[in-house]
Formats: sequence, C-alpha cells, structure tokens
Amino acid sequence: MEKVIYTAMSGAQHALQAQQIHANNLANVNTTGFRADFERVQAYQLQGDSFGARVLAQEIPGGTSFNAGALSATGRELDVAIQGSGYLTVTTADGSEAYTRAGELTLTADGQLTLQGNAVQGDGGELVIPEYRDIKIGQDGTISITPAGGGALQEIGKLKLVNPDESLLVKNSQGLLQLSDGSQAESDDSVQVAAGFLEGSNVNPIDELINSMSLTRNFELQVKLMQSVDTQAQQGNELISG
Repeated sequence: MEKVIYTAMSGAQHALQAQQIHANNLANVNTTGFRADFERVQAYQLQGDSFGARVLAQEIPGGTSFNAGALSATGRELDVAIQGSGYLTVTTADGSEAYTRAGELTLTADGQLTLQGNAVQGDGGELVIPEYRDIKIGQDGTISITPAGGGALQEIGKLKLVNPDESLLVKNSQGLLQLSDGSQAESDDSVQVAAGFLEGSNVNPIDELINSMSLTRNFELQVKLMQSVDTQAQQGNELISG
C-alpha cells in the first residue's frame, strides 16, 4: 500500500508546484515582454535498500516559452519592441548581463538609460543620454538626439541587441533571461527594433486557466487516492487483528 502512497503523494506535490507556475503566468498576462513558463516532471525511482519498487513524480527544471507577444503602438519615443527574434541587454544589480524583450526604457535624473531598474547596455557599455530636445531610436538600435540647444542630429550610442541560442537561456530571480553557462552573448546586427512600440506578454490566459483547473482536479484525485489507500490499510489491519 505504501508504494501507492509514495506515488500519489509526489503527484499531489507536483500539482501544487505546477499551480504556482501557472498562477505566476496568469499574474503576468499584462506584463510587457513577459515569457510564460511551463513545468516538467519525470518518474523517479526512490534509491536505497528495499525502496526500488517505489516511484515518485519528481519535478525537474521547467522551461520558458519563447513565442513572440503582440506588438502595440504607444507613440512614446523611449519605448522599443524587438522585431522578430532577439533581445535587449541590461546589467543587473550584481553586475551580470541579462536579456529581455521588455522595452519600456526610462532615464534617471543623471541621464542613465534604464529598464525596470537595470542599466541598459550599449555596444560600448552602459548608456548615458545627454540633455536633448528630441531623441530617436533607429531600427538597428542606434540612439540619436537633437541637443537641448538645437543643432544637427547626433548619434550618441547603440543598444546592445543580441540573439543567443534560446535553448541556452534560463530565467533568473528577476524574470530576466541569462545564458546558463554565465557567459555573455555577442551583439547581433541582424536584430531590429521598432521605436514607439511595446511587446506584450506571450501568456495565453485561456490555456493557463484550463491548465490550472486540470491541475486542481489532479490534486484532488491524488488526495482521494491517498485517502482510499489509507482506508484499505486500516481495514486490512482490522482483519489481521481480528
């Protein structure tokens, strides 16, 4: 009987963990550039003497959906969306490089270009924008400004746009993508951006709700199975003791 309990217990645990992933996806359905996560599970044979017949449902590192989200026009000069494949590059608080499709660029008081509190990387390092009258971001990520005092358009930097192998990307605690081996991706001149646009989340809320309901039913089934096995074990003990 305990063999069934092992399997049912681990199955219920997986359902709870999977629910957390899908709940997080639903919470980010309106988050710019968000990439949906999915869970994965595999059968795991418990190790140790006399445990070989006990099989658990073991959670393994999940994955991320890299499907593109829909683009929406904002008209804001510092909003950018990646066209096709590719990513913007930022530096996180610990100094590591990370990648994102979110494009709501902002400027700090001293002119540093940031994205969700992280410094935006250019091909030559972090980007600092001097005072300007107008600003333009080209398709290739080139940033040009008209100085505050007027004059000709001046090129002041270029966004670091990358297009790494997505099978090597993992999410960090901030929800940003990084290369699994800790290396840095090279700039890719083929990546293009659209200024005045933002890319939405790629979460499909209907699919997430269906998955959540299915996992809820699965959890209830596992609990009922454990209860049934427990009842049978008690009845067996009563027969033996009787």
